[in-house]
Parts: sequence; structure tokens; C-alpha cells
Amino acid sequence: MEYTLHQLKVFAKVAELRSVTKASEDLHLSQPAVSIQLKNLQKQFDIPLMEVIGRKVYITEFGQNIADAARRIIEEVNSIDNKTLAFKGKLVGQLKISVVSTGKYVMPYYLSDFLNAHPGVNLNMDVTNKLKVIETLEKNTVDFALVSTLPKHIEVNRQPLISNTLFWVCNYKSNFSNMDNTAVLKKRPLIFREQGSATRQAMEGFLKRRNITAFKRLELTSNEAVKQAVIAGLGNSLMPIIGLKSSLKNNIIRIIPFQETPIKTEWNLIWLKNKRLSPLAQAYLTYIREEKEKIKMAKFQWYSDFVNKLHP
Repeated sequence: MEYTLHQLKVFAKVAELRSVTKASEDLHLSQPAVSIQLKNLQKQFDIPLMEVIGRKVYITEFGQNIADAARRIIEEVNSIDNKTLAFKGKLVGQLKISVVSTGKYVMPYYLSDFLNAHPGVNLNMDVTNKLKVIETLEKNTVDFALVSTLPKHIEVNRQPLISNTLFWVCNYKSNFSNMDNTAVLKKRPLIFREQGSATRQAMEGFLKRRNITAFKRLELTSNEAVKQAVIAGLGNSLMPIIGLKSSLKNNIIRIIPFQETPIKTEWNLIWLKNKRLSPLAQAYLTYIREEKEKIKMAKFQWYSDFVNKLHP
């Protein structure tokens, strides 16, 4: 047997995702490159590892056993690499972060340089809804969480990152022209985030102050889903503009002017008040405190310029 670690990594990923396409994307390889590695691995076994029927990948029982063994081998190799780095005095381990769905437009920029500087650090970042983010924090299964409104029922420490600015938006065909569009908004379908979302809370607060009752409501569970619904003309919504850069630039989505907007909150990296941070987590927090302003200027200047242009 002369199979390589690279072949095992590729097969384990295909077995996990049940897709050559998804595995190639996750591994940053071309699909032909993945297919070649799978073919070379299969040559060393008389029993099929997988079957491809149509476009679907099916892992055989034997293949699943090999995939499980491959994962154990990969974990052991990673452990050896981490121990080597640790003996050299370098950071190793897994950094666990839970992020609300809109935070996916923010958090990667506060991670990339840190991870590149510390190859022994692995990242586990779960992007989900706010209720689940707070649940992971309560259960102490993550180091940090990224939220735009602080939980009230648990005590946390926080590190502010950047502002979270929300505007009412519509698709390019909609006609909102002045600063009091309340009457028009009352006649339009309104698109809400799920219950518990900070964006939904801000939207409901705005509607209550304006005495607006939606004549038709849509509820969607992610910021991306809301954006696509607005683009398609299904209704209007209050949205963080952090995830609308290309849509605004290309005039696919428009801002609806209101005197009470923008509504501003703040993106905060939070952790349990009494949590004893690991050396890795403490090193990351130090990095954030030292570099957050540089990251803000380098990655989010367009964001500040856009908000200031609308509301100088």
C-alpha cells in the first residue's frame, strides 16, 4: 500500500460532504485534482470505496471504514504538528467562535491575519441564529461569540469591533423619494428575520414607534435570504448594510430614506464574565485589541464612507 496523506485527506472530505464539487471547494482544489487523488487511492484497494450515480456520491460500507480510519490518521498527524509547534513556543489549538448570521460579513476579517500568523491554530466558527449563539455561550462550548446586541440574562465581557448600521431597503424598482415614507411602507409587504434576531427587534421597535402594522409579513431565517427576497421584490426590510456592499454599488438594492435611520448598534466580541481564557484565546483577544482599528480602516472604510455620505 502506498496511499498518501493527501489522498486520505481528499477522500475523507469527499466522504464527509458526499460531493466532489463541495470537497474541491472546501479543499481549494480543482475538481479534476480531487478526482485524480480519488482514482489513485482507489487503485490500491480491490473493494470499491465509493460509487457515483448520476451526480450523487455514495460511500460504500468499506469506504466508510476507510474514511473513518483516514480521519483518525489526519487527527494524529495534526496532533504531531501541533506538538512540534508547541515545543517551539508557538500557539497551537482550536479557537471556537459562534457568530450570528450577519456576522459572517465581519468576523473573517478579524481572523485572517491571526490565523495566517499562527499555522498551529485551527478555527471552528459556527454561523447560526442569535438564540443558538447565546446557547453555545451559556454552555461554555465556545471561546467567543459575535453579536450586535448583548444578552441580558448572562454576564459577559465584551470587546467592541465596529458599528452595525441598519437602513430600510427596497429593490431598484421601488419608489421611495422623501424622508417620510410611512404611508408607503404601510402598503408594502415587510420581510422580518426570525424571532430573537437583533435585526428583528430593531425593526419591530421602529414599526411600533411609527404605528405601522404590516399588511403582509414574510419571515426568513438569514440575512442573505432577506436580501434575496428584497432584490426579488417580495417586500421591504430593515437590514444591516454591512452585507449589502455589492448590491448597493450595483444599484440592485436602494436605501429607503427615513428621518429615524440609520439605526445603530455595535458588533461585539463577547465571552463569559468568569471564563478562564485559554492561552490561545487570550492571545487572540490581545491581537484584537491591538489590531482592531487597523482592520477597521483596511477592510471597512467603504462602510464608514457610505454611512457618512448618507448622513454626514
